Amino acid sequence: MATDEKMPMLAEGYDMLNADLARLKIERPQIIDAIEEARAHGDLSENAEYHAAKERQGQVEAMIADIEDKLSRALIIDPKTLSGDKVVFGATVHLLDEDDKPVKYQIVGQAEADAKSGKISFSSPLARALIGRKVDDDVEVTVPSGDRYYVVSRIEFI
Repeated sequence: MATDEKMPMLAEGYDMLNADLARLKIERPQIIDAIEEARAHGDLSENAEYHAAKERQGQVEAMIADIEDKLSRALIIDPKTLSGDKVVFGATVHLLDEDDKPVKYQIVGQAEADAKSGKISFSSPLARALIGRKVDDDVEVTVPSGDRYYVVSRIEFI
């Protein structure tokens, strides 16, 4: 199900996808060699190595197609070129949680999201609740663990 919809991402996310694509394209001939070697062992109906290599080949081809699709629809956004007083894609948002504990998130594309490193997808519940907010705005977001409350303390474009 291909779509022409642009996929926003930061330059580092684009570079990460390109690196993954290069790694998979290097693996591709190795899988073909493994299939040929397994085929040389004879009866394919009971050849586990052959079936594993064919399965891996299917996975790699699907991942390559997916990454190439994402790269073709990439809309690279540089947060340093952004400004303003509202939270938008690429912004780094400093928040205070219910216990006045500071937390920081950068709103990024789906392909580069990693909550543990403070990068959340623009389509995540928290990012959707933050987009369009200003400093000192209260934010309520429903997440699987329950309702969370934040106050926007600072917005940066770094």
